[in-house]
Amino acid sequence: MLSPQIVAVDGPAGSGKSSACRGAAERLSWRYLDTGAMYRAVTWAVLQAGIDLDDGNSIGLVARSIEVGSGTDPKAPTISVDGIDVSSPIRGPQVSAAVSAVSAVPAVRQRMVSLQREVVDLAMAEGSGIIVEGRDIGTVVLPDAGLKIFLTADSTERARRRAGEQAEVDVESVRQSLQRRDDLDSGRADSPLAMANDAVLLDTTGNALAEVIDQVCALIEGADQGDTADATTAPAGDHTDIEDPGDQLVEDLLAAVREEFGDFDADLAEMHSASEQGLPVLAVVGRPNVGKSTLVNRIIGRREAVVEDLPGVTRDRVAYEAEWNGRRFQVLDTGGWDARSRGMAARIAAQAERAVSEADAVAFIVDATVGATDVDEEVVKVLRRSGKPVILVANKVDGTAAELEASALWSLGLGEPHCVSALHGRGSGDLLDAIVAVLPEQGHGQSRDSGPNRVALVGRPNVGKSSLLNCLAEADRVVVDEVAGTTVDPVDELVFLDGQWWWFVDTAGVRRKVRQASGHEFYASLRTQSALDRAEVAIVLIDASEPLSEQDVRIIHMVIESGRALVLACNKWDLVDEDRRHYLERELSRDLVQIPWVPRVNVSARTRRHVDRLAPALRTALQGWQTRVPTARLNQFLGQLAAAHPHPLRGGRQPRILFGTQVGVGPPTFALFTTGFLDAGYRRFIERRLREEFGFEGSPIRVLMRIRQRSPRR
Repeated sequence: MLSPQIVAVDGPAGSGKSSACRGAAERLSWRYLDTGAMYRAVTWAVLQAGIDLDDGNSIGLVARSIEVGSGTDPKAPTISVDGIDVSSPIRGPQVSAAVSAVSAVPAVRQRMVSLQREVVDLAMAEGSGIIVEGRDIGTVVLPDAGLKIFLTADSTERARRRAGEQAEVDVESVRQSLQRRDDLDSGRADSPLAMANDAVLLDTTGNALAEVIDQVCALIEGADQGDTADATTAPAGDHTDIEDPGDQLVEDLLAAVREEFGDFDADLAEMHSASEQGLPVLAVVGRPNVGKSTLVNRIIGRREAVVEDLPGVTRDRVAYEAEWNGRRFQVLDTGGWDARSRGMAARIAAQAERAVSEADAVAFIVDATVGATDVDEEVVKVLRRSGKPVILVANKVDGTAAELEASALWSLGLGEPHCVSALHGRGSGDLLDAIVAVLPEQGHGQSRDSGPNRVALVGRPNVGKSSLLNCLAEADRVVVDEVAGTTVDPVDELVFLDGQWWWFVDTAGVRRKVRQASGHEFYASLRTQSALDRAEVAIVLIDASEPLSEQDVRIIHMVIESGRALVLACNKWDLVDEDRRHYLERELSRDLVQIPWVPRVNVSARTRRHVDRLAPALRTALQGWQTRVPTARLNQFLGQLAAAHPHPLRGGRQPRILFGTQVGVGPPTFALFTTGFLDAGYRRFIERRLREEFGFEGSPIRVLMRIRQRSPRR
């Protein structure tokens, strides 16, 4: 019987990977993973969301927000998105045409590689071999695979096979399409068509499917027979086979890990210097639905502000940084301003008025297709009283005829209207020239790219994130309402807490099923993930007065997967009685049993109870997030650990840890150089003992493996 092992099969489209690997896995009673189907599943989700294929940021956010499930039964492999079986839809022509563009997005590849490794780890932990096929499997996804095969065939053969799969009659057009795809992939720096140095090349041109399956199985059996040649009996912690653990081996290990998981050197650098001061501030104001957020996205040059064709989507004043002709400045996007509004709309208008008071200049947006209204006249009166320079912007001017209509806006008394189309970019360059001309050289805005640590407030809707930010800022910085989902755009605020400045970011509530959200709620959820990615530490808020939900637990694990330091805040503590405290403790002990290292603070944003305890908890989490263990101390610890608790036998062999080093901080990331695959349970055991020995409170830990390659058979 064959020993369980990992087989990585690469090759271009149409080379016969799927059919051959499924057949081999079925014959050996192993698992089978089609990684290409996972990329197709993401592509299907992107198309369903109607996202532009050129918008890499949004595509990456979709990849991180959906749950892709892969069935590994070779007789009936399945693929699902958020529990929906998409095995058939992902084979359609629309997905086929878009999958290359989606797969090239770095965030998509990073997410899929992580999921693919999880599937492989699960199969190996259950004692089953697995055949993984796709592109860049042996070079990126599974460089430690026991056997790597590169399947290929000439272009005509591949086109014939692919045309047969798609019921096409024009083989030549299919061949040209495959050639264009190969040319596109080969020209990329991270080409998925690269062949691993230790892979076996298998040309399937002219071979029937049964012959290819026989060849693949023969290679697997040969690798299994040669596996015993590398067996050693050296005890764990004995590094006599390593010439210089502090020199070449470490450099080779670090190079391999950086190639596979990215460059960690930046994580080891010193913390950023003090925040830059003096950015001039431009406030963008106007009545609801005149295109303020669309214009803000045009000014900053990226889709960051949430936009929808409905009034009232933007509710808070949200700061973004922009640059034009070498001049950097800050842009404040605001909600619709109507002085006669009531309720939440009045609070939104108040935020816009505060934005004007904080700004160095104001861009007043008017819908040129409607003209000046009574509401616009009321806003103009407030702007005149402010004494700030005002630029009048006539939006939605798409042609010469509309420019003539916009000339009527001279009547507002704010000077010449600047005609633009925020949607299409018409006139935006001239507008930016006018903006930088009126902005002072220095202002009071602050850069968010450096300086104080960034803290993301995350949680499900209506747990009190905005109320907590207002409490910490000691001002009505964010609109608060009993209606869940009030916050849409992430809102940044510089807060002085316990003798230290912090960047706090209030985010939209994370809903249970992001893809089931409609309109701006969907994009707000994506912006929340983006804000979390930019943060260093996250405060996950839960409503202590209600039972801990599955969604709360999922959000906590989302933060852990993102690699951010973590603090748990139980909000609304003023509503918790003695009985509820008892049940809350039981819920936390039951549902968060695997993460006892998370600092917890019980707070009340309404009464300010224990908010002073947040800063010490944040500092503790950040300290754990940046902890570094010396290499010598780490290897002493690993040697003692392996001697007392050796890894269980796998296939008659006992994997050993030869060497370990910490390759990064933020979060702490460890790479282990081993003689074989370490089970997931043993890696969790190592993580638990690392925490007992070195702390890491409030921070996730990543344990990577680099399996020593066997010497080539002579």
